[in-house]
Amino acid sequence: MFAGGCFWCMVEPFDKMPGIKSVVSGYTGGKVANPTYEQVCTGETGHTEVVKITFDPKVMSYEKLLNIYWQVTDPTDAMGQFQDRGSQYQPVIYYNSPNQKEIAEKSKADLENSGKFDQPIVTRIEKAQPFYPAEDYHQAFYKKNPARYELEEMGGREQFIKKHWSK
Repeated sequence: MFAGGCFWCMVEPFDKMPGIKSVVSGYTGGKVANPTYEQVCTGETGHTEVVKITFDPKVMSYEKLLNIYWQVTDPTDAMGQFQDRGSQYQPVIYYNSPNQKEIAEKSKADLENSGKFDQPIVTRIEKAQPFYPAEDYHQAFYKKNPARYELEEMGGREQFIKKHWSK
């Protein structure tokens, strides 16, 4: 599971990749069971908006998933992503096994040592917590509401990606 701002903007980059079986928008890391979108938006439940990715490791490795993740988030912003502000939008990698934790920590260290960013990498790496799927209207939002999705993408994510990853 990956948290990197609004889950609407986190689905498409993974959804279109080979080996991805599903990308589900939802919530994790909080203290309320079965939270609603309205509850999570308050920032008081402790949840982050996440995408839960099911993948075929023979086609898409966890390392490749992490590479995609780093390139669609701002790993230097601990209190949100782009126009999305608040603890529910902070960047977090949720791992499901000791192996995933090790791979994620190495990937983060490699990014820190790359010199690509002049600020510290603040993305947290945490053990996966219970996942609660978001309401149906949030699923595959980029397909259901392309105009609104495009508007969300103009909130700084696209420019950030071009600045840091198009070299």
